Order: sequence, then C-alpha cells, then structure tokens
Amino acid sequence: MYFLKPISDEVRLSQLIFNRYNKTMKLILGSIFGCIAAILQAAGGYLPGIGYFLSPLATAPILLCSMFSIPFGVMSYFLTIMLLFILQPTELIVFPFTTGLLGLGIGASFYFFRKRLSIITTGTILLMLGIMSLLFIFHFPVLGPAVSDSFSFLTTGSIFLFAFLYSWLWVEIALVIFKRLKMIIN
Repeated sequence: MYFLKPISDEVRLSQLIFNRYNKTMKLILGSIFGCIAAILQAAGGYLPGIGYFLSPLATAPILLCSMFSIPFGVMSYFLTIMLLFILQPTELIVFPFTTGLLGLGIGASFYFFRKRLSIITTGTILLMLGIMSLLFIFHFPVLGPAVSDSFSFLTTGSIFLFAFLYSWLWVEIALVIFKRLKMIIN
C-alpha cells in the first residue's frame, strides 16, 4: 500500500552528510532557512493577494532544515518567529501554530519514522492542534469569519480532513524538494 511504503534512506544519508559540516556552516544554513521562512510568511501582510499564496510556502524552509537536523530546525523556527516580530507582527500568531509547527513536525518526523503514513499523521495532528488552539482557545479567526469559534464536530472533522490532505501534500513536496536540494548540497 502507498501509505505504508517506507520513505527512502536518502533522508537519513543526507542527515549524516549534514552532520559532517562544521558548526558555522550549519548555523549559516539554519539562518538562511529561517530568513526565507520569515520573508515568505510576511508576504501575506505586505503583498495582499499574491502574498496569501506565498505565505503557506513558509513551511518549506522550516521543514527542510528540520529534515537535516532537528536542533537546527528548531533554531530556524524560533529565528523565524523573532524575525516576524520585526517584519510582520500580525503573522506572529499564525506562524508558530500553523505553517511553522507543520514544517517542524513533518521535518522531525522524517527523522523518527520511516513510513509515509506515520509522517503524514504527525503533521496532521500538529496542524490540527495548532488550528484548533487558535480557533477554540485563543478565539483567533484563523479560518476566516465564516467558521465559528465555538466547538463543533463538523468544524473539527473539517479541520482534520484539511490537515490530513495538507500534510500529505507537504510530505510529497518535501520529498521532491529534498531530492533536488540534495544534489546541490552534495
């Protein structure tokens, strides 16, 4: 079955190659990934219209950095949060709970799990918890004004379905990007 196939060992091999770099090179790469994520996330506020299509792409740099190294992924996640505090403070509530958390979760799950379904499920759970926290705990209208901030099973089921499909999409995108990026880094 497609979901139970193991992900190739290329990810683990690239983690070993990344660990051969000195600490300065790792910090530079993590910082670059964090800066790219901050610029993409801030685009939603600076470029109305097209910026909303660029903003979800902030997941990719955090995801890729986390695939190489979990500590440097966490570093780039927090660096992005700090940069967003300066660039676009309105995105501070969205990034840590949605795009950033998804990238960090999927990237870290590539390290811990081998099966595609386990990786997708990790991303789904984290994204779902992030969206539900924003919606039901902080009463932040992350899904727009059409969705009520009071708990309902229909809303929760819809969030789960969206989170699963979105996580699946990002896992597949990450594998494609990772294979291309691996050729550049090696």
